[in-house]
Amino acid sequence: MRVLVAGAHGQVGQHVTSIVADSAHDARGMVRSESQVEDIESLGAEPVVADLTEEVGHAVEGCDAIVFAAGSGGDAVWDVDRDGAIRLVEAAERRGVDRFVMLSSLGADTPSMAPEALRDYLNAKAEADERLRESDLTYTIVRPGELTTEEGTGRVRTAADLERKDGDISREDVACVLVTAIPMESTYDRTFEVLSGDEPIETALENPL
Repeated sequence: MRVLVAGAHGQVGQHVTSIVADSAHDARGMVRSESQVEDIESLGAEPVVADLTEEVGHAVEGCDAIVFAAGSGGDAVWDVDRDGAIRLVEAAERRGVDRFVMLSSLGADTPSMAPEALRDYLNAKAEADERLRESDLTYTIVRPGELTTEEGTGRVRTAADLERKDGDISREDVACVLVTAIPMESTYDRTFEVLSGDEPIETALENPL
């Protein structure tokens, strides 16, 4: 299976790209600058240059699955976190790529309850998530809590709506969740929240809700 990683040069995306490249899948890392190509090659992936604010169909061509791990960093939430994600969903529909795993965010179901500084970001995420759910793609939407740079533990807790939303999760563990979900039918057409926990990732994803 060839997996396109959107946002392959980002903090989560680099973990995703490395995990895919080390698996039985072939990794294609999507970056927006030629200057990032060498970094993607060093992770063991095939680089492709494409900007989420422009045409991305060529990046999708020949892929079997997409992991959307891109993020605007707060600078262009509507252009990247919403419109860029939707643009990639629509490219997948046109090019016949059925599997799509979306990195979303805890709180994207209730943006109005978030601190004002986060509302645009969460609204953008919510609209992108909804467009993916409305598509004909086999989707998984993963909503992690606060991201850390800690080394992954390989253990998480998941639910459609976590009772305790306090806590965080390492970017490495989020990446592992995204990649592990790709072939797991138990995650198909599901949206779930995830934080660090006690269950091994694969076990947690057998019943993510």
